[in-house]
Amino acid sequence: MAGHSKWANIKHKKAITDAKRGKIFTRLIKEVTVSARLGGGDVTSNPRLRLAVDKAYEHNMPKDNIERAIKRGSGSLEGVNYEEIRYEGYGISGAAVIVDCMTDNRVRTVADVRHAFTKYGGNLGTDGSVIFLFNHCGQLLFAPGINEDKLIEAALENGVEDLISNEDGSIEVITAPHDFIPAKTALEKVGFKAELAGMIMKPIKETFLMGDGAIKMQKLLEALENIDDVQEVFTTAVIDERAII
Repeated sequence: MAGHSKWANIKHKKAITDAKRGKIFTRLIKEVTVSARLGGGDVTSNPRLRLAVDKAYEHNMPKDNIERAIKRGSGSLEGVNYEEIRYEGYGISGAAVIVDCMTDNRVRTVADVRHAFTKYGGNLGTDGSVIFLFNHCGQLLFAPGINEDKLIEAALENGVEDLISNEDGSIEVITAPHDFIPAKTALEKVGFKAELAGMIMKPIKETFLMGDGAIKMQKLLEALENIDDVQEVFTTAVIDERAII
């Protein structure tokens, strides 16, 4: 099935991520720590921890840092006790936004998130206000120019839920949450490594923004992503690439 162009949006977000390496390390350490606390410190029996560790290695995090985070999460070392919080809201033109956070200070975090929404033209909503507009799933995004026929063949052999060919030539492989790691591992074994891979909240219906609306929405999303306690931001907005260059 066809989909909107996403590659410019993905490249822009990845560039921001790469430019803030220290902050990304902090977010990854939080995810490793919380994953170990919730599911144990064994990556072979804790899929969430395995994914967190894989991401940490992809960003060249030292092994010692990862192991210390696992020990803190599993109780072998003392450390800050983070809690997961999800906020929901609306951006420009009613585009839905989900903000996933990990924090040791709930009051600080909600104040920062509310401020970003208010400053950039959005509204912080209540629990459940937009979650129904998203599906929880695994996503593997492959760059334009990949051998589409071979990728599709390999993906179909490994139980994926959907394949989306975007207008810019990129391809999304969508999996059920529990199938994400097996599918990712299987595709990598046959030479298909995704440019971006992870568990996401995927919009059921997208809101395409252009002009001033796209620029305002991009500023809102960047403000949310710049908050120290924010781990991930998901939105139904698809922003015109001219607004993010």
